[in-house]
Amino acid sequence: MDRLDGPPRLILVTDLDCTLVDHDDPENTDLLRFNALWEAHYRHDSLLVYCTGRSMRSYLSLRNKKPLLTPDIAITSVGSQIAYGGGESMVSDDVWEARVGEMWSREVVLEETSKFPQLEPQPDKSQEQHKVSFFVGREHALEIMKVLPGRLLERGVEVKLVYSNDYAFDVLPKGSGKGGALTYLLEKLESEGKQPSNILVCGDSGNDAELFNVPQAYGVMVSNSHKELLQWHEENAKDNPKIILASERCGAGMIEALQRFNLGPNVSPRDGLDTENFHVEVLDTANEVVQFYLLYEKWRCGEVEKSDKYLQNLKSLSSPLGMFVHPSGVEKPIHEWIDDLVNLHGEGKEKQFRIWLDRVSPSLNSPETWIVKFDKHELSDGKVRSCSTRVLLSCQEEKEKLTWMHIQQSWLDGSCSDDQDKWIF
Repeated sequence: MDRLDGPPRLILVTDLDCTLVDHDDPENTDLLRFNALWEAHYRHDSLLVYCTGRSMRSYLSLRNKKPLLTPDIAITSVGSQIAYGGGESMVSDDVWEARVGEMWSREVVLEETSKFPQLEPQPDKSQEQHKVSFFVGREHALEIMKVLPGRLLERGVEVKLVYSNDYAFDVLPKGSGKGGALTYLLEKLESEGKQPSNILVCGDSGNDAELFNVPQAYGVMVSNSHKELLQWHEENAKDNPKIILASERCGAGMIEALQRFNLGPNVSPRDGLDTENFHVEVLDTANEVVQFYLLYEKWRCGEVEKSDKYLQNLKSLSSPLGMFVHPSGVEKPIHEWIDDLVNLHGEGKEKQFRIWLDRVSPSLNSPETWIVKFDKHELSDGKVRSCSTRVLLSCQEEKEKLTWMHIQQSWLDGSCSDDQDKWIF
């Protein structure tokens, strides 16, 4: 939370499975739309928080399967664990874990739950120190929920039981839960004088209901929400104007909420990309780099006409003296790399070629230049290749447009391209 100098403009808190991540969409269309919108317009002054029922291990596994951005904060295990950084390098909140660990014993929970044969333990990757998870049908779940807390309390253990999706049964420390974790984070921000201007929570299932009880937050339940959350809404929030049922599913419903609550930009660059007029608003450096790579993706996928005019327009974004340093170390003028694109037009169409940028971070380098740092991820034939990127942008000609002066990349996480000639920009 120290990434921002001042209060965040928006904190967006979202569940993952069936909220941000649509498992019925193998092309991740709305997830990629959200990614482009967040990096172009929100990353620089807002906080992204993932709030998932998944354990930390399960969450990291999902990151390897889906094009998820790196969040600022990851709340995992139904609120029993908080980590800052959200990527491969994360720092756990030990204060929170100590708090939820009071009057909790995993060993006692395992002993008492073993007395209910209807409870089927979930895989090891779904278990954590402060989360014990099972599969069980609704009827049995309701019966167990009546007696288990009392039995555990007799042994000095206070718990919270969360049942969702008609199969997932989680036993948690009493003070945890998604709502409790978010309230803790908001109190922490307030103590630092960084109260957010707005908060938006997004969910689809019963274990998200607590998020919608945070009084200062706007809330969106995506159109594909489970019946237990819809029932909660009917009983608790039907007349609350700050909580809406989206008409769109998953990520599209989240973008819909940004528009309906007037929380900020709500048109993804993937939806509003102008392939004829490439330059975006003056000084909008994050939007500039996001749009550039989307233009490049459209060329590779054959979604724009193969024409010299298109390539000339791409060249107009950069200085004739601008240089690109390939991750392999090869260096040559940006314009020459653009000329190399001729043979790659449309080759990515059948390979489901997609690009997304992560952690876009602009900084003023001089009165007329900016350095923009980000990670670039490229998906082709089901394989992801990633690199760290630094772009030098200049604003000259009476500040009418941004000009690309230098691009430098290096491989991330052992990534490399099987065919170096097909890794451009």
